[in-house]
Amino acid sequence: ENWSRRQKMAAAAITFKELAPGTNHFTPDLAHPDVLTIAKTLRWFGPDFSPKAVPRFYDLSGLTENPVAFQKCIDIFVARYKAQGANGPTAVIGYDARGFVLGPPIALALGIKFVLLRKANKNPGVLVESSPYHKEYAEANADTMCIRVGSIVPEDRVLLIDDLIATGGTAISGFELVSGVGAKVHEFASMICLPGLDGVAKIRQHEGGKFKDVPVFTIVDDVIIGDDMGRDPKGWPAGKERIVGFVEAEATRKQYSLE
Repeated sequence: ENWSRRQKMAAAAITFKELAPGTNHFTPDLAHPDVLTIAKTLRWFGPDFSPKAVPRFYDLSGLTENPVAFQKCIDIFVARYKAQGANGPTAVIGYDARGFVLGPPIALALGIKFVLLRKANKNPGVLVESSPYHKEYAEANADTMCIRVGSIVPEDRVLLIDDLIATGGTAISGFELVSGVGAKVHEFASMICLPGLDGVAKIRQHEGGKFKDVPVFTIVDDVIIGDDMGRDPKGWPAGKERIVGFVEAEATRKQYSLE
Protein backbone atom coordinates (compact mmCIF):
# COMPACT_ATOMS: atom_id res chain seq x y z
CA GLU A 1 0.00 0.00 0.00
CA ASN A 2 2.77 2.44 0.90
CA TRP A 3 4.60 1.55 -2.32
CA SER A 4 1.45 2.09 -4.36
CA ARG A 5 0.81 5.49 -2.75
CA ARG A 6 4.39 6.58 -3.36
CA GLN A 7 4.22 5.39 -6.97
CA LYS A 8 1.07 7.42 -7.60
CA MET A 9 2.80 10.49 -6.19
CA ALA A 10 5.88 9.83 -8.34
CA ALA A 11 3.77 9.33 -11.44
CA ALA A 12 2.03 12.63 -10.84
CA ALA A 13 5.28 14.49 -10.18
CA ILE A 14 7.51 13.11 -12.94
CA THR A 15 6.94 13.69 -16.63
CA PHE A 16 8.96 12.23 -19.48
CA LYS A 17 9.98 13.90 -22.72
CA GLU A 18 11.78 13.00 -25.92
CA LEU A 19 15.25 14.56 -25.96
CA ALA A 20 14.80 15.64 -29.57
CA PRO A 21 11.98 14.91 -32.03
CA GLY A 22 12.39 11.54 -33.72
CA THR A 23 15.16 10.23 -31.44
CA ASN A 24 12.89 7.95 -29.38
CA HIS A 25 15.24 8.72 -26.46
CA PHE A 26 13.28 9.75 -23.39
CA THR A 27 14.27 11.31 -20.08
CA PRO A 28 12.53 12.89 -17.11
CA ASP A 29 12.96 16.63 -16.63
CA LEU A 30 16.70 16.85 -15.90
CA ALA A 31 16.06 19.82 -13.61
CA HIS A 32 13.54 17.91 -11.48
CA PRO A 33 14.64 17.84 -7.80
CA ASP A 34 14.51 14.02 -7.67
CA VAL A 35 16.76 13.74 -10.73
CA LEU A 36 19.26 16.18 -9.22
CA THR A 37 19.20 14.25 -5.94
CA ILE A 38 20.10 11.08 -7.84
CA ALA A 39 22.83 12.83 -9.86
CA LYS A 40 24.52 14.12 -6.72
CA THR A 41 24.98 10.60 -5.33
CA LEU A 42 26.79 9.36 -8.44
CA ARG A 43 30.40 9.78 -7.48
CA TRP A 44 33.09 8.87 -9.98
CA PHE A 45 36.74 7.86 -9.82
CA GLY A 46 39.64 8.34 -12.21
CA PRO A 47 41.79 5.53 -13.68
CA ASP A 48 44.10 5.24 -10.65
CA PHE A 49 41.17 4.37 -8.37
CA SER A 50 39.02 2.33 -10.72
CA PRO A 51 38.83 -1.31 -11.81
CA LYS A 52 38.95 -0.14 -15.46
CA ALA A 53 41.14 2.43 -17.21
CA VAL A 54 38.44 4.97 -18.06
CA PRO A 55 38.49 8.73 -17.42
CA ARG A 56 35.46 8.50 -15.13
CA PHE A 57 34.27 5.27 -13.52
CA TYR A 58 30.79 5.95 -12.16
CA ASP A 59 30.14 4.28 -8.82
CA LEU A 60 26.63 2.86 -8.42
CA SER A 61 27.24 2.32 -4.72
CA GLY A 62 26.99 6.08 -4.20
CA LEU A 63 23.31 5.63 -5.05
CA THR A 64 22.70 2.34 -3.25
CA GLU A 65 24.26 3.66 -0.03
CA ASN A 66 21.76 6.53 -0.03
CA PRO A 67 18.32 4.92 0.51
CA VAL A 68 16.39 8.14 -0.19
CA ALA A 69 18.04 8.69 -3.57
CA PHE A 70 17.93 4.97 -4.42
CA GLN A 71 14.18 4.90 -3.77
CA LYS A 72 13.67 7.99 -5.93
CA CYS A 73 15.57 6.31 -8.76
CA ILE A 74 13.49 3.12 -8.60
CA ASP A 75 10.28 5.15 -8.28
CA ILE A 76 11.06 7.04 -11.50
CA PHE A 77 11.58 3.83 -13.46
CA VAL A 78 8.46 2.23 -11.99
CA ALA A 79 6.32 5.31 -12.64
CA ARG A 80 7.31 5.20 -16.31
CA TYR A 81 6.36 1.55 -16.83
CA LYS A 82 3.28 1.42 -14.60
CA ALA A 83 1.84 4.28 -16.63
CA GLN A 84 1.99 2.02 -19.70
CA GLY A 85 -0.56 -0.35 -18.16
CA ALA A 86 -1.32 -3.50 -20.12
CA ASN A 87 1.04 -2.34 -22.88
CA GLY A 88 4.05 -2.27 -20.55
CA PRO A 89 6.85 -4.82 -20.23
CA THR A 90 6.25 -8.43 -19.23
CA ALA A 91 9.85 -9.10 -18.17
CA VAL A 92 12.89 -7.17 -16.98
CA ILE A 93 16.37 -8.29 -18.02
CA GLY A 94 19.29 -6.88 -16.05
CA TYR A 95 22.84 -6.73 -17.39
CA ASP A 96 25.65 -8.32 -15.42
CA ALA A 97 26.32 -6.97 -12.89
CA ARG A 98 24.86 -3.58 -12.03
CA GLY A 99 21.62 -4.27 -13.85
CA PHE A 100 21.13 -6.90 -11.12
CA VAL A 101 20.89 -4.03 -8.60
CA LEU A 102 18.38 -1.86 -10.46
CA GLY A 103 16.27 -4.51 -12.16
CA PRO A 104 14.82 -6.61 -9.31
CA PRO A 105 13.05 -3.79 -7.39
CA ILE A 106 11.58 -2.52 -10.64
CA ALA A 107 10.35 -5.99 -11.62
CA LEU A 108 8.88 -6.58 -8.16
CA ALA A 109 7.00 -3.27 -8.23
CA LEU A 110 5.61 -4.11 -11.68
CA GLY A 111 4.76 -7.70 -10.69
CA ILE A 112 6.77 -9.21 -13.54
CA LYS A 113 9.76 -11.55 -13.77
CA PHE A 114 13.41 -10.54 -13.56
CA VAL A 115 15.95 -12.38 -15.74
CA LEU A 116 19.74 -12.33 -15.31
CA LEU A 117 21.75 -11.48 -18.42
CA ARG A 118 25.14 -12.85 -17.44
CA LYS A 119 28.63 -12.90 -18.88
CA ALA A 120 29.72 -15.95 -20.89
CA ASN A 121 28.77 -19.31 -19.34
CA LYS A 122 27.85 -17.81 -15.96
CA ASN A 123 24.20 -18.89 -16.10
CA PRO A 124 23.28 -22.54 -15.45
CA GLY A 125 21.19 -24.64 -17.80
CA VAL A 126 20.99 -24.55 -21.58
CA LEU A 127 22.21 -21.15 -22.78
CA VAL A 128 22.01 -18.84 -25.76
CA GLU A 129 24.85 -16.34 -26.23
CA SER A 130 25.27 -12.95 -27.85
CA SER A 131 27.94 -12.08 -30.38
CA PRO A 132 31.24 -10.83 -28.90
CA TYR A 133 31.23 -7.12 -28.14
CA HIS A 134 33.67 -4.42 -27.03
CA LYS A 135 33.14 -1.81 -24.33
CA GLU A 136 34.39 1.73 -23.72
CA TYR A 137 37.68 0.57 -22.20
CA ALA A 138 40.57 -1.51 -23.54
CA GLU A 139 40.26 -5.25 -23.03
CA ALA A 140 42.21 -8.33 -24.05
CA ASN A 141 39.15 -10.22 -25.30
CA ALA A 142 35.66 -9.21 -26.33
CA ASP A 143 32.86 -10.27 -23.98
CA THR A 144 29.71 -12.23 -24.70
CA MET A 145 26.49 -12.34 -22.68
CA CYS A 146 24.08 -15.20 -22.14
CA ILE A 147 20.59 -16.04 -20.91
CA ARG A 148 19.07 -19.39 -20.05
CA VAL A 149 16.87 -20.85 -22.77
CA GLY A 150 13.30 -20.67 -21.45
CA SER A 151 13.84 -17.63 -19.23
CA ILE A 152 12.02 -15.49 -21.78
CA VAL A 153 9.60 -16.59 -24.47
CA PRO A 154 8.52 -15.11 -27.82
CA GLU A 155 5.43 -13.51 -26.26
CA ASP A 156 7.52 -11.41 -23.85
CA ARG A 157 7.99 -7.66 -24.05
CA VAL A 158 11.35 -7.12 -22.41
CA LEU A 159 12.67 -4.10 -20.55
CA LEU A 160 16.48 -4.17 -20.72
CA ILE A 161 18.18 -2.32 -17.86
CA ASP A 162 21.74 -1.37 -16.95
CA ASP A 163 23.39 1.31 -14.85
CA LEU A 164 24.69 3.30 -17.84
CA ILE A 165 24.99 3.42 -21.59
CA ALA A 166 28.38 4.35 -22.99
CA THR A 167 29.47 3.00 -26.39
CA GLY A 168 26.40 0.78 -26.71
CA GLY A 169 28.27 -2.54 -27.10
CA THR A 170 26.93 -4.07 -23.91
CA ALA A 171 23.43 -2.79 -24.61
CA ILE A 172 23.39 -4.31 -28.10
CA SER A 173 24.26 -7.76 -26.70
CA GLY A 174 20.95 -7.72 -24.82
CA PHE A 175 19.03 -6.52 -27.87
CA GLU A 176 20.54 -9.39 -29.88
CA LEU A 177 19.60 -12.05 -27.34
CA VAL A 178 16.03 -10.90 -26.84
CA SER A 179 15.43 -10.54 -30.57
CA GLY A 180 17.23 -13.79 -31.31
CA VAL A 181 14.86 -15.89 -29.19
CA GLY A 182 11.85 -14.22 -30.78
CA ALA A 183 10.84 -11.83 -27.98
CA LYS A 184 10.43 -8.06 -28.29
CA VAL A 185 12.68 -5.42 -26.76
CA HIS A 186 10.12 -3.13 -25.16
CA GLU A 187 12.68 -0.51 -24.13
CA PHE A 188 16.30 -0.11 -23.10
CA ALA A 189 16.73 1.82 -19.85
CA SER A 190 19.73 3.01 -17.87
CA MET A 191 20.30 5.39 -15.03
CA ILE A 192 23.21 7.24 -16.68
CA CYS A 193 23.81 8.27 -20.29
CA LEU A 194 27.25 9.29 -21.56
CA PRO A 195 26.20 11.22 -24.69
CA GLY A 196 29.75 11.82 -25.89
CA LEU A 197 30.24 8.10 -26.58
CA ASP A 198 27.20 7.87 -28.92
CA GLY A 199 25.86 4.62 -27.51
CA VAL A 200 22.25 5.40 -28.42
CA ALA A 201 23.26 6.23 -32.01
CA LYS A 202 25.13 2.92 -32.25
CA ILE A 203 22.03 1.03 -31.16
CA ARG A 204 20.08 2.81 -33.89
CA GLN A 205 22.69 1.96 -36.53
CA HIS A 206 23.15 -1.69 -35.57
CA GLU A 207 22.45 -4.16 -38.39
CA GLY A 208 21.12 -1.48 -40.70
CA GLY A 209 18.73 0.01 -38.16
CA LYS A 210 17.18 -3.20 -36.83
CA PHE A 211 16.53 -1.56 -33.43
CA LYS A 212 16.08 2.06 -34.55
CA ASP A 213 12.49 2.23 -33.29
CA VAL A 214 13.08 0.75 -29.82
CA PRO A 215 12.71 3.47 -27.16
CA VAL A 216 15.63 4.32 -24.90
CA PHE A 217 15.08 5.82 -21.45
CA THR A 218 17.78 7.37 -19.26
CA ILE A 219 17.48 9.35 -16.03
CA VAL A 220 20.66 11.48 -15.88
CA ASP A 221 23.58 12.33 -18.13
CA ASP A 222 27.16 12.94 -17.11
CA VAL A 223 26.84 16.69 -17.59
CA ILE A 224 24.50 17.12 -14.62
CA ILE A 225 26.56 14.74 -12.47
CA GLY A 226 29.45 17.17 -12.73
CA ASP A 227 33.15 17.43 -11.99
CA ASP A 228 32.47 17.98 -8.29
CA MET A 229 31.44 14.33 -7.88
CA GLY A 230 35.01 13.11 -8.47
CA ARG A 231 36.20 11.22 -5.39
CA ASP A 232 39.86 10.40 -6.02
CA PRO A 233 41.49 10.90 -2.59
CA LYS A 234 43.44 14.14 -2.43
CA GLY A 235 47.09 13.80 -1.47
CA TRP A 236 47.31 10.08 -2.20
CA PRO A 237 51.01 9.26 -2.78
CA ALA A 238 51.96 8.56 -6.40
CA GLY A 239 52.38 4.85 -6.99
CA LYS A 240 50.70 3.80 -3.74
CA GLU A 241 48.37 0.81 -4.14
CA ARG A 242 44.68 1.51 -3.63
CA ILE A 243 44.26 -1.78 -1.74
CA VAL A 244 44.94 -1.43 1.98
CA GLY A 245 44.98 -3.94 4.81
CA PHE A 246 42.52 -4.35 7.66
CA VAL A 247 44.83 -2.71 10.17
CA GLU A 248 45.26 0.51 8.20
CA ALA A 249 41.73 0.76 6.74
CA GLU A 250 40.21 2.98 9.44
CA ALA A 251 43.25 5.26 9.66
CA THR A 252 43.21 5.60 5.85
CA ARG A 253 39.52 6.48 5.89
CA LYS A 254 40.12 9.29 8.36
CA GLN A 255 43.31 10.57 6.75
CA TYR A 256 41.80 10.90 3.27
CA SER A 257 38.16 11.58 4.30
CA LEU A 258 36.94 8.56 2.39
CA GLU A 259 33.21 7.95 2.10
